[in-house]
This record gives sequence, C-alpha cells and structure tokens, in this order.
Amino acid sequence: MTELTDLDQNASTVVREFLNALEIQAADEASELLTDDIAWLNNSLPVVRGAKRVRQVFDLAAKTHVGFAVQIHHIASSDNVVLTERTDILRFGPVRVAFWVCGTFELRDGKIAVWHDYFSYSNFARGIAVGLFQAVVPNKRLAVS
Repeated sequence: MTELTDLDQNASTVVREFLNALEIQAADEASELLTDDIAWLNNSLPVVRGAKRVRQVFDLAAKTHVGFAVQIHHIASSDNVVLTERTDILRFGPVRVAFWVCGTFELRDGKIAVWHDYFSYSNFARGIAVGLFQAVVPNKRLAVS
C-alpha cells in the first residue's frame, strides 16, 4: 500500500473543504478554493468557465433556496488530482434528490482548476422519483443507491 504524501493529503483536504463550504452555502469560502480560470464540467451539460460564472451558479442556488449535501464514499488523490465517489443530495423545499456522482478535481497551486462530475441520468431520475414520493408520503422511506 502506498502512503499518502503531504501533497495528496492537501489536495484531498481542499476538495473536502470545498464540498463542505457548498453544503453550508458558504459561497465566499468555496469560491476562494477555485482558480480564476476554473472549468466546471457535468456530463453532457454546458461547461461553466471561470470563477465568476461558477460563483453565479452558487448565488443562484442560494437565491432559489436549492440546498446541497454530500456523502463522500471514497476519496483518493495523487499528483494534484482528486477522485471522489459520492452521493450528492439536492434539496428543493421538501424534495430531496439523492444521486450517485463520481467527481474528478484537478488542482493547481492549491486551488481547484477543473471540476468534472460524472453521473447517470437514470440514477438522477430515480432520485427525483424517490424524492417526490418521500415528500408526498414522508413516513415511507425508499432506499436510494
């Protein structure tokens, strides 16, 4: 088993801090962890380029009261690249949409330069269906995987 270097631990820490800042809607703190020229990619969605535009997405989520939570299942890093396997949870009022995400974060000078999330649209649709069901019938819990 290979030991984590300080660089790997620092890269993982930056990503954890970033995701934690998003959870508590600390847009200033999250934005400070991004390079000015960040590229945020979500499979088959338009690329969001630049810290200013990414920040606009954070601000829009806050204005529209969209909540975010994350459960990190696995995290690994090497040479300023951090891989995450996680469940992201988007909250729209009483509706919680939980779905699987695999994320790649590329860091430069201790900041996130590329944020690329991969997810399954069918898993996302299932998360919507489960979230809607649980909002309507709150005492019934369906397992989300």
